[in-house]
Amino acid sequence: MSEITEQNAAGYSADSIQVLEGLEAVRKRPAMYIGDIGIKGLHHLVWEVVDNSIDEALAGHCTDITVEINENNSITVTDNGRGIPTGVIAKYGKSALEVVLTVLHAGGKFDKDSYKVSGGLHGVGVSCVNALSTDMKVTVYSHGKVHQQEYKKGIPQYDVKEIGESEIHGTKVQFLPDDSIFTSSEYKYETIANRLRELSFLNKGIRITLQDHREVDADGKSEIETFHSEGGLREFVEYVDSTRERLIPRPLYMESDKGPIPVEVAMLYNTSYSENVFSYVNNINTVEGGTHVAGFRRALTRTLKSYADKSGMLEKLKMEVTGDDFREGLTAVISVKVQEPQFEGQTKTKLGNSDVMGAVDQVVGEMLNTYLEENPKEAKIIVQKVILAAQARNAARKAREMVQRKNVLSGSGLPGKLADCSESDPEKCEIYLVEGDSAGGSAKQGRDRKYHAILPLRGKILNVEKAQEHRIYENDEIKNMITALGVSFGTEEGEKVLNLTKLRYHKVIIMTDADIDGSHIRTLILTFFFRYMRALIDGGHVYIAQPPLYLVKRGKEEKYCWTEEQREVAVKELAKDGKEDSVGIQRYKGLGEMNPEQLWSTTMDPEKRSLKQVSVESAAEADHLFSMLMGDEVAPRRDFIEKNARYAKIDI
Repeated sequence: MSEITEQNAAGYSADSIQVLEGLEAVRKRPAMYIGDIGIKGLHHLVWEVVDNSIDEALAGHCTDITVEINENNSITVTDNGRGIPTGVIAKYGKSALEVVLTVLHAGGKFDKDSYKVSGGLHGVGVSCVNALSTDMKVTVYSHGKVHQQEYKKGIPQYDVKEIGESEIHGTKVQFLPDDSIFTSSEYKYETIANRLRELSFLNKGIRITLQDHREVDADGKSEIETFHSEGGLREFVEYVDSTRERLIPRPLYMESDKGPIPVEVAMLYNTSYSENVFSYVNNINTVEGGTHVAGFRRALTRTLKSYADKSGMLEKLKMEVTGDDFREGLTAVISVKVQEPQFEGQTKTKLGNSDVMGAVDQVVGEMLNTYLEENPKEAKIIVQKVILAAQARNAARKAREMVQRKNVLSGSGLPGKLADCSESDPEKCEIYLVEGDSAGGSAKQGRDRKYHAILPLRGKILNVEKAQEHRIYENDEIKNMITALGVSFGTEEGEKVLNLTKLRYHKVIIMTDADIDGSHIRTLILTFFFRYMRALIDGGHVYIAQPPLYLVKRGKEEKYCWTEEQREVAVKELAKDGKEDSVGIQRYKGLGEMNPEQLWSTTMDPEKRSLKQVSVESAAEADHLFSMLMGDEVAPRRDFIEKNARYAKIDI
C-alpha cells in the first residue's frame, strides 16, 4: 500500500486518497469484486455508489440522496455532501476525482480521520462501478465550482475540467452497466426500494428519494418514493412487525454512542412462533450474524432468565429454558458501527471482531434490566411467552425425533409417493416438488429418470406462519419433504440448525400450476423453507420451475410462450397473411394439461428450461412480506395485491 502524506489529518482533500492498485482485473474477473454478474451483481453497482453518499451522511455532511432509474436502465445518484475532492495529487499529477474513479482501492475510507466509520470499507467502490460501465459521468459541486469527468469502461475521456459555477455542493454520478458483462441489464424497482428503505431506517434523519423514469402515469409523471425515518430502528422493527399481533405496546430501544463502538438495538415481541433478528455493521447486512448478534443473545438470555427466576414464574416448569425460548416471537434489529470490521464466514457477512460482543452485551443487558424493572406488566407477558415457548420446543423436539426415528426404523424411510432418481451423487440430482397426482404422473413419465426425482404433494401444505412448530412435523406433506430431502434438525452452540450434510438433491425445484392455486401452494412451500429450512435457500438449492403459459399453433407450427408479450409476438409471426383468427391459442392452467413430452421439452429439460433461483436479498423485507402474505391481517394483503395488480393476470 503506498500512502500519501497528510497535510491536514482532519480535513478531506486530494491528499486523503490512498492508492493500492489498478483496475485491470475488474473487467476480467468481475464476480471477484461484486459477487456475480447476474441480477445481484447488477444491483451491487447501485449499492457501491449509494454507500459513498451514505458515508458522507455518517460523517455529518449529507442530508439528501436521490437515486434515479433512467429510461435506458442507467442509474443516477445525487447527494448534497461535500463533493469528491478535485484537487491534484502531486504523486500522480492527476485530479483526486480521477484517481478515485480509476484506481482500485483508492478512497478516503482508508484514512480514519476522513471517515470514522464507513460501509464501503473495501475501497473498490465507484472505481469498480466505473470499470463495469460502458459510460459514466461524474459531476462535482464544491467550493462554488462545478467539475466534471466522463469515462468509458473505466477510461477517462478527458481530464477533469471545470464546467461552471454553483453555490450548491455534492456529487452526481451517472452510470450505464456494461451489458456485455452482465447477464441481466434491467433494474428491479422493488429491489432498490427495499434497500433504500432499509438504509433510511439504519440512518435516521437522512432523506432518500427513488424515482423510476421507465414508467409514467397518464399525467406523464414517473413513480417516485421518499424514504425518511426519524425513529430509526424503532420504526424498522414496527415496519417488519406491522402485520403481526404485538405482545408489548412499544418497541424496546437501546442506544449507546459511548466508547469506540456505537450500538443501537430495537426489539419487539409478537404472538408468532418465529425469531427474527436482523443485524448490521456499518449498514452492511450481516446475514450470518457474528459477535454483535452473539452479544445481544447472551445479554437477552442472561437478563431475562435472571428476571424470570426472581419472579418465581419458572418454578412449576418441568424443563430447563434455553436461549431459543427467550427468542420465540422476537423481532430485533441490531446495528453497530465499527472502525475496522473483520468479516468471516462463507459469504464474508459474519462479523468477527471479538470486542463488539462485550459492547453489545453491556448495552442490551443494562437497558433490558431497567425496562423489566420499570414495566412489570410487560415483563410478565414476556416471561409467560417464554414458558409457552419452552413447552412448545419440547413438543417440537419429540415430533422431529419421531420423523427422524421413523426414517431409521423403516429402512430407507423414503415417502411411498417419491419417484426417486438412479444417480447417487447429490450434486447431480434434482427433486421436483409437484402439485397433485395428475401433474406428478406427467412429470414422472417425462423426466430423466437418472437425475430427476418427483415428489407429488397432495393439496395445500400447512401454513407454517400460523402454526406452532410441533404441528408442522405432524403434517404429512411436510414430513414427506423432510424425509425425501434427507435433511435433519440439530443444535449447535445452543442454536437450532438444519443439517444439510445428507441432503439428497442439490436442486430442489418447486413446480406448480400457473394459476392462483398454484401460486398459493408455491408461497406455502417457500414460507416453510424460509422459516424452517433457511439454509436450503441460502445454499442456493431452491428453484422455481417456469412452465409456459401458452401454446400458439397454426397448422404444424407451434410456439410456446411464457409471457403475454411473447404470445402477442407469436400470434403475429404465425399469422403471416395477417389473419390472426386462424391461429390457435391454448392457455395452460395446469401442468396436467401437458403431455409428458411437452412438460419435458418446455419445463424439465436442462438444455431448454428456465429456472428461477430463490434467494433472500433482504431478510427483513422477506420476513415482512411472508408475515403479511401468510398472516391473519387482511388489509395489508389487499393493499399489496392492489399495488402489484399490474403484474397479475386474473383468469375468468
